[in-house]
Amino acid sequence: MSGSMLHSPNPFVPVTASLADLAGAPYAEAVAQARAALTGEPIAPLLALAHQAVEFLPAAFLARQHQLLDRIGRPLAPALPGASASGAPTRMFHAASQPALAPLSALGVVRVGEDGRAFFIAKSEHYHTPLGHGFPGYTLLDHARRLGIPNATHNNTRGHLTRRLEEELVAAANGFDPADSAALGALRDRAEPGLCNRVLNLETGSLAVEAALKMILARFHCLDPASPVPPYAGRGPVLLVMGDDAGAPTGNYHGTTVLAQTLRGMWPDFAAAAGQSGLYRIRPIRPNCTADLDAAFASVDDGRHRIAGFFHEIVMMNYGARLLRPEFLRHAYELCRRHDVPVVADEIQSCLWHHEFFLHREYGLTPSFIAVGKGFPGGEYPASRLIFSAAYDCLPQFGALVTNGQEELASLAYLVTMRWARANAAVTRALGDLYEARLRELAARQADQIAAVEGRRHLAALCFHSLATAKAFVRRLLARGLDVSAQTYKADCPPAVLTKLPLLTTAPMIDFVLAQLRAALREETTTDV
Repeated sequence: MSGSMLHSPNPFVPVTASLADLAGAPYAEAVAQARAALTGEPIAPLLALAHQAVEFLPAAFLARQHQLLDRIGRPLAPALPGASASGAPTRMFHAASQPALAPLSALGVVRVGEDGRAFFIAKSEHYHTPLGHGFPGYTLLDHARRLGIPNATHNNTRGHLTRRLEEELVAAANGFDPADSAALGALRDRAEPGLCNRVLNLETGSLAVEAALKMILARFHCLDPASPVPPYAGRGPVLLVMGDDAGAPTGNYHGTTVLAQTLRGMWPDFAAAAGQSGLYRIRPIRPNCTADLDAAFASVDDGRHRIAGFFHEIVMMNYGARLLRPEFLRHAYELCRRHDVPVVADEIQSCLWHHEFFLHREYGLTPSFIAVGKGFPGGEYPASRLIFSAAYDCLPQFGALVTNGQEELASLAYLVTMRWARANAAVTRALGDLYEARLRELAARQADQIAAVEGRRHLAALCFHSLATAKAFVRRLLARGLDVSAQTYKADCPPAVLTKLPLLTTAPMIDFVLAQLRAALREETTTDV
């Protein structure tokens, strides 16, 4: 797109759609008929609501956010008085709590905290509001509620919206138009490890990765008494995960279930006992280290053990936003293909922020499992999905079931987000490239303070020479109303300040963010560190 358009206050492609547009007119009209029958209301207004188009990102909505930029970091509304609740958190949650930043109200990229100040959500509320707060396109959720579409369903009553979303996700994962029903039909019954054509609907990213882990372990251990003998029964599964620079497993983050936590070095006694008993072992791979990959594949397959799966993120947002290089991942995928090893691409962080929804597509990768969540439902609902190959479709009905995982309105939130993001793919890619380039220019000018820039496009981090410097930088930015963070909860983590700008961040907003970064760098004094 042209540079002048990219730098305009509203570079985005207009998107207008109704519930009927997203779900199909027959479904929308059937919903209206059912609602009229239930309530006795006239059918005409209900049909009109089902077909009522909503403008997803009105110019006025975006313009108001630009008007608020000069209020960031300053009081915008009265602070919450002393009646703010104390809560009853755990000891560690209490220590980490920052109630001044907690929301009173929010609009797009701006949040008003309990202290009354305006904050720019420079990490998208910990990565799950890609379209900011109050995105007007989500008005379709209100239309759906008014039409009586229930949110609560179960796995054997998955609604039309959820089933339609499954089709859209499979289409996106394989790079074809979701309207191409012939392509979807041809894909449905194929069972190739690198072709993802099944979807499990869950609630959190932890459960999505856990479901993949279950299917991988089911190739070694019987899942239930009725299961056939696994193909690799009697051999100890070894799980390859991304480690840190020292070779420890702490670089990755795949969730908070017990098994997922063992992948990143937690529960060490439990993990050691699991390894000794032959249940599973964990082998970390240093970021971008092909020698570690080669050594693992050369040494593990000894007749008693076997590599069971390779788990990876692409932007390691819990390890300083370290970006895995395409050549490293392509080498890993080729080894896995040759040795019949499934690959789990954990895109919980990177999904949706990429212009094709999945960053692995830019790398030309073909994973066996794709874990997604966070960004797709836009913060409206907790809703993750595991998109995977039919070759690993081995779980019984209750093998990875979440009662609330099939929520219809959560699926509609996905569809709304995807409609806007697909239409604006070229714009958001260009803006992401602009942001990354501006960060790299800043880092080059401030090399005495900034060691490196990590990440990709909107998912980017400034890496400092020490953690103390990074923490002081975060404090100065928070004082300026820029909500960013540094990872301080790990013993060994790069001293990085993380950002994840919302997709509706414009060039003027990028200018604002860069101005705050420059100002905070100028304010650095020896007393900060």
